[in-house]
Amino acid sequence: MTTSDRDSYFLEVAGTPIAIVRKDIKNLHIGVYPPGGRVRVAAPLGFDNDALRMAIISRLPWIRRKQAEFQHQERQSQREFVSGESHYFQGRRYRLHVVEHDGQQGIRLPKRTTMELSVRPGAVREKRQEILERWYRQQLRDQMPALLEKWEPNLGVQASEVRIKKMKTRWGTCNSEVGRIWLNLELAKKPLVCTEYILVHELAHLIERSHNERFRGLMDHLMPQWHLYRDQLNQAPLAHAEWRY
Repeated sequence: MTTSDRDSYFLEVAGTPIAIVRKDIKNLHIGVYPPGGRVRVAAPLGFDNDALRMAIISRLPWIRRKQAEFQHQERQSQREFVSGESHYFQGRRYRLHVVEHDGQQGIRLPKRTTMELSVRPGAVREKRQEILERWYRQQLRDQMPALLEKWEPNLGVQASEVRIKKMKTRWGTCNSEVGRIWLNLELAKKPLVCTEYILVHELAHLIERSHNERFRGLMDHLMPQWHLYRDQLNQAPLAHAEWRY
């Protein structure tokens, strides 16, 4: 087994499969992710498997607690995009009202608790979903200029591009080499501060790629309450799709 920056494999500890990723970092990082409590460990290149196993065993109580939290976290059922169904936007819950007509298709929020979906008569579920997701995507895009104008000067970086896409396991990701950031479409459903936190998180990765002490120091300096925003994001209802930060 080589120890390059891209090495990855599974190690079973106390009956739990642990995804191990070897990286050129100084400290061990353990993460537990939804929806089922998947465990991933980023380990320094020089950390041997015996030391790695002992480190994981010492954190097993914490891992078990996190996995239990995900098992009890609220999940949305499969959405059918019909009137009366609950949908979320910017952390607020809305009751969907479907209007079939021959006019323009789209979304509007006529009341603080109502989301109106206008579709062609006979529009199937997939088309209704497409219209709503297109609207979600545009809402996120519209937030980006002001957020980038606020945060890029604070970090002294500039993203070459911010894109929106559906992702199953991450709230955001970035390619630090080209400066491109991707945000999860699901963020449109979460409180605005959660989207801001993820964007700042990814911008910080343009300076430091790893979740190491330097990265955490950057986040503490830029956004002292980032832990609260992260917890708020991770406690929000999960989408039905199989996809913590």
